Amino acid sequence: MLRTAMTETGLVSGVPAADPRITVFKGIPYAAPPIGELRWRAPQPAIPWKGIRKCCEFGPIAMQDTPGLDPNDIYTKEWHVDSSIAMDEDCLHLNIWTPAKTRKEKLPVMVWIFGGGLQVGYPSEMEFDGERLARRGIVMVSVNYRLNVFGFLAHPELTAENPDTPCANWGTLDQKAGIDWVGRNIANFGGDPDNITIFGQSAGGGSVQTHLASPMAEGSFHKAIIHSGGGLFVSGPDLEGAKTRSARPLADAEKTGKEFFKFLKVKTLAEARKIDAKTLIRKNQAFHGFWGFVIDGKYIPGTYTEMYLKGKQHRIPCIIGNTSDEFKMNPAENTVKSLEELGRREFGEENVQGFVDACLKKVGGDVGKLTTSVNLNIFEIGSHMFCQNALDHGLKNMYYYCFDPSIPGDDAGVFHSIDLWFAFETLAKCWRPFTGRHYDLARRMCNYWTNFARTGDPNGLDSDGTPMPEWKPYNKADKTGIILGDEIKMQESGPDALGSWLIDYNFDMIKALRD
Repeated sequence: MLRTAMTETGLVSGVPAADPRITVFKGIPYAAPPIGELRWRAPQPAIPWKGIRKCCEFGPIAMQDTPGLDPNDIYTKEWHVDSSIAMDEDCLHLNIWTPAKTRKEKLPVMVWIFGGGLQVGYPSEMEFDGERLARRGIVMVSVNYRLNVFGFLAHPELTAENPDTPCANWGTLDQKAGIDWVGRNIANFGGDPDNITIFGQSAGGGSVQTHLASPMAEGSFHKAIIHSGGGLFVSGPDLEGAKTRSARPLADAEKTGKEFFKFLKVKTLAEARKIDAKTLIRKNQAFHGFWGFVIDGKYIPGTYTEMYLKGKQHRIPCIIGNTSDEFKMNPAENTVKSLEELGRREFGEENVQGFVDACLKKVGGDVGKLTTSVNLNIFEIGSHMFCQNALDHGLKNMYYYCFDPSIPGDDAGVFHSIDLWFAFETLAKCWRPFTGRHYDLARRMCNYWTNFARTGDPNGLDSDGTPMPEWKPYNKADKTGIILGDEIKMQESGPDALGSWLIDYNFDMIKALRD
């Protein structure tokens, strides 16, 4: 097995995974520590070392709220189980699982970007174990990146410091640096630098969408998978909100940065860079600021919604989808009045009647079904819009999925992120009493993902040599995807009356952004 490998900065050694046919390399530096004068700068080249660097432990997680402290948080129960996990500003490391026996194998590569709202999260979360993907002939990589104020601060001084380069989105630039490191080094781990699939969930899915829309990322990867990233994330009552939903204008982000410096009682960027990391994260928690993507004019020239609508999306195969119960909105009561209130709040007075009519059509006029049947899953709508817009611009090989199995253990349903156990086939690590059908789904989902990484087509054989249920590409005629549930099957029809109204409403609202 390939237990040592050369990188551009030195030799690394890995260790056998639970399956000794897989070697895992943990905590490989892909960039210099972003500390001191390198805080709030684009990632710089990693520092070379002499001898063999032992890469047998995950690097520290990025500065963030300590995980696992809130007993009421579903993710504390799910996987944020270690509140003593090492945390440090020096966090720019990646991890590699490889089944290669030699460096000459040219295996497909998958690069994982974790979620957490760009505020929290880490690649060493136990559900992200890459071993099961690697067992399918994939070189699996997970990348750590800066978060919250460390990763997404904007400020006029930073803008002035970077007149010709990105002046914000440090965490996004970290991700890109990790992807580029993979392109330069992964051949030494048995991977194919010309066959890289990036994939991510939630904010990681939004990150994938951001890279798909960035001209600076063109050619860095060859396929993409978006878990619950939102698609054309535009639902709302006004165009201005739609314009900035996935990224903030630089001037707005700079204003928040100035407010934060005032809160810190510092007057200059140099002073802020001298604050120790633990103090800075505590101050960030007290500030209650939210830091996210910024339209910097360079790496993010516009929101990905705007970029996609103008056809400026990398022309590569994509999988996109959502879980069935995430971020739903429902009327409070089984009354038309309650329906009108929801429509007025979400879509504006002028669109209330159209919304009500679509809802009543969905339930066949049965008002008693409103609270259970009128479910506005904005990520589902955004994913359909993503696929439809891609087809409008001549892109091919778009695949849509809805993740919808029964989930045992509590009444949380098919919540945002539950699909992660399945995509990585790590159900055995979960506390939930999963049974055979769940393991069958996880195996096949993992097969679909790795088939797609290999060829751009998720279809293929199951482990017993029989064909898996066919997953057809999204097309304009039926607008369907696959249901990844207790039974795996293609949807019988596309969006229903309400879904179609929401898609038409959103496309109509943002049609000006196409120009």
